[in-house]
Amino acid sequence: MSKFKHIYHLFFSGLLLAPFVVRAQEPPPRPISVFVNPAQGLIFGAFFQGITGGTVILYPDGSRSVTGTIVQANLGYPFSPAIFEVDANPGTLISIMNGPDVTLTGSNGGFLSLHIGTASTGTPFIATATSPARTIVRIGGTLTVGPPPANPAGNYSGVFQVTFIQE
Repeated sequence: MSKFKHIYHLFFSGLLLAPFVVRAQEPPPRPISVFVNPAQGLIFGAFFQGITGGTVILYPDGSRSVTGTIVQANLGYPFSPAIFEVDANPGTLISIMNGPDVTLTGSNGGFLSLHIGTASTGTPFIATATSPARTIVRIGGTLTVGPPPANPAGNYSGVFQVTFIQE
């Protein structure tokens, strides 16, 4: 029986001396960096306003709808959501924070209100593209249009904020 004790002792000693290999996810490079290229702004295209106005809504998928007395016009003017190209390490968790509503100024006077909409990726989202490719994020918006005297025909422009936060 003492022979078996000796074998057990040798066996357990061998386990204690055996190297254990532990593997984990590699830490991301430091500092973690996220670059966002605003490739295209919101483009609402052409539309006609009725007596009471309404809204023009751009969706992240590129579609457009109207409410109230607004009529969509297809006069060769494009419409599109804002497009952002996000360059980040694959697996980076990124949140999107929309800025406040913005007042757009008209070329012939008047003001329109712009509310930034949702993103095609949702928020937060995980960057998936490996550089030099980029994760594409499309963001829609809602334009509130008043009656013609308050919002005369013309080009309206302004600046909106969208913040991309690496988590």
